[in-house]
Amino acid sequence: KICESSGESLVSCEGECCSVFHVECLGLTSVPDEKFICAECKNGEHTCFSCKLPGKDVKRCSVNTCGKFYHEACVRKFATALFESRGFRCPQHCCTACSMDKDIHKASKGRMVRCFRCPIAYHSGDGCIAAGSLFVSSHILICSNHSKRTHSSSAVNVGFCFVCARGGKLLCCESCPASFHPECLNIEMPEGCWNCNDCKAGKKLRYKQIVWVKLGNYRQVGWWWPAEICNPRSVPLNIQGLKHDIGDFPVFFFGSHDYYWVHQGRVFPYVEGDKSFAEGQTSINKTFKKALEEAAKRFQELKAQRESKEALEIERNSRKPPPYKHIKSNKVIGKVQIQVADLSEIPRCNCKPSDENPCGLESECLNRMLQYECHPQVCPAGERCQNQCFTKRLYPDAEIIKTDRRGWGLRTKRSIKKGEFVNEYVGELIDEEECRLRIKRAHENSVTNFYMLTVTKDRIIDAGPKGNYSRFMNHSCNPNCETQKWTVNGDIRVGLFALCDIPAGMELTFNYNLDCLGNGRTECHCGAENCSGFLGVRPKTAFATANEEKVKNAKLKQKKRKIKMEQKQMHEDNCFQCGDGGELVMCDKKDCPKAYHLLCLNLTQPPFGKWECPWHQCDVCSNPAVSFCEFCPHSFCEDHEKGALVASALDGRLCCSAHD
Repeated sequence: KICESSGESLVSCEGECCSVFHVECLGLTSVPDEKFICAECKNGEHTCFSCKLPGKDVKRCSVNTCGKFYHEACVRKFATALFESRGFRCPQHCCTACSMDKDIHKASKGRMVRCFRCPIAYHSGDGCIAAGSLFVSSHILICSNHSKRTHSSSAVNVGFCFVCARGGKLLCCESCPASFHPECLNIEMPEGCWNCNDCKAGKKLRYKQIVWVKLGNYRQVGWWWPAEICNPRSVPLNIQGLKHDIGDFPVFFFGSHDYYWVHQGRVFPYVEGDKSFAEGQTSINKTFKKALEEAAKRFQELKAQRESKEALEIERNSRKPPPYKHIKSNKVIGKVQIQVADLSEIPRCNCKPSDENPCGLESECLNRMLQYECHPQVCPAGERCQNQCFTKRLYPDAEIIKTDRRGWGLRTKRSIKKGEFVNEYVGELIDEEECRLRIKRAHENSVTNFYMLTVTKDRIIDAGPKGNYSRFMNHSCNPNCETQKWTVNGDIRVGLFALCDIPAGMELTFNYNLDCLGNGRTECHCGAENCSGFLGVRPKTAFATANEEKVKNAKLKQKKRKIKMEQKQMHEDNCFQCGDGGELVMCDKKDCPKAYHLLCLNLTQPPFGKWECPWHQCDVCSNPAVSFCEFCPHSFCEDHEKGALVASALDGRLCCSAHD
C-alpha cells in the first residue's frame, strides 16, 4: 500500500482494510509474531479510496475481502456501484468497460483486474482492459487514468469536425484528438479547457482496436496513419523495452508494419468506411494506400470475430433467464422499514378448529375478507388455520418458460382454484427516491425490463436484482391472476391470487396496470382478445365494444338524437395536504378535484360511502366553509373567515397564515 510494488516479506493487516505492507515500509525489521493491525484500522479513520481524504464518516464496501472505504457521496458518483440492504458493493466489483457498453448483467460477473489507485476495474482479457494500463500483478493494475502526462501538452487534434467532417473554427478536446464545431454540438464556444463527452464519461481505447495515429505535429489528414492497438505482451521484446509511461500503448502500423508507443491524445478510433476518404486522390503514397487496404481488411476480421462471439453469447443466454438472486422475502434497502405489529394489535377471527376448513377459501373468516393474514399465536383455529399462505410460503409448483414474444414467463405445474394464493411478489424494498435513481440508471444503460411494483406511497418492490419466481409473470390484458395487498404481521405485502380456475400447464399472468413503474408506453404482446395494445392502457371491455357498436348504428340513422353524457369527475394526481403522489382518497363532493393520502387524513382505512374532504368544513367550528385557502385544506365559515385569509403574490390567490 505504501510503495506500490510486490516482493517478499509482506505482512497483511488483520483489521477491516485488508491492506498488505512490506516490513521495511512499516519501519520494522521482521514480520510481527502477533496479530498486525495498521494505523488506520487502529484509530478508525480510514481514507476514502475515491477522493483520498481520511475521516470517520467513510463506509466500508460490503464485500468481505475488499477492504475499500468511501464517502457515500463519492461512491454514488460511480454508476458501477451497487447499493444493497447491507450497504454497497464498490465500483471495483464491476467492469467499467462492460458498464460503458450497457452490458450490466455481464459487468458484475467474472474475474476482475482492479486498479491499485482508484475505483476502476476491468474483466481480465484484452476485450475490456483500457489500453495504456500497467500491470502490477496478475489481478492488479494501474489504469491509464494515472498517466503523468498533462492533458494540455498531450492531445494533437484533427483539423475537421467529428460531426460534419468540415474544417473551420473548431472546439478541440484537451484529452483526445476530437474536434467539433460548437454549433454542431448545439453549445456556445466554452472558455478554458474542454473535454468531449466520451472523455468526460471515461471511455477508453482498448487492445485490438483499429485507430488513426499521428506521430508528427502536422494537421493534414494524410499524416494520420491507420494502426492496431497491441497488448504490450504481444509485441517484440525490443519494442517492449522502449521508453514509455503509464497511459502509453504500442500500435502496429499497417502498410509499413512497424511499431511505436503512443497515448490517447494522438489516437482516435477507425470506423467502417474510413478507407473511402482517400478514393480519387492520385498523389497518395503507395505505402499509405496499402495501409488503408490492410486496415479495412483487419477491421472486418475483428468485427466478424466480435459478432460471432456476441451471437454465441446470445444463444447461450437464450437457454436460461438473465441472472438474478433468488430470495424468499423482501430485503430492505436504505431508509425503508418493515413494520412488525404487537400480538395485541393483530386482529382475531371467529373461526374454530372444529370447522371443516378453518380460515380457508370458502370459510367466512373475517381476516381473510379484510385481507389480513392470521397469526399462528392469535388465530383460534391454531395449527388448522388455512390463512397463513404468506408466512408459510404455500405456493403451487410452477416453472419458468420461454415464450414466443414476451421473453420469459411462469407456468403452473398443477391446477389452481379461483381465489387461491399463487405467489408473493418479493424483491428489494426501496423508497421513491431510490426507485427514480434506479429507473434513471436503467435508461442510461438501455435497460427495458422493469420489475418495480408500488406497495404504498414510499415503498416500492424492485424484483429486478433480487426476487422469486413471481418476477417472471408476464402482463396480460385478460389475466388469470391479480395482485392484492395483504397485511401480514403488521406489514403490507403484495400477493398474487387466481382470478379464475387455472388448469395445469397454463401460463400465469396479471395486469401490470399503472402501479408498475418504469415501463412507460410499451407495446403489449399478450394476445388477448381485449388487448389494449400498450402496457398501462386500460384493456377493451365487452361493454365498451357494445357501446362502440351502438354509436356506429346511431350514426347510420338520419335522425340525430342528442345524448346528454355525464362528464367524469377529474381529480388531482397529488395529495392536497403534502403535495406528493401515491395512493389517494378522492373527495366525492361535486366539482371538488382534491385528493389525499390516508395518513395525511389520520385514517387507517378509506372512508365508507360518500365522503367530503376537510376543505369543505370550517377549521374552527366544522360548519360548511365559504372561504378556502388555495394551497392547503384550511377553510373557514362566514363567522370565522374575517382576517383568516389574505391574497398571495401568486395571482392574488387566497392563502392562510400557514404560508408565506
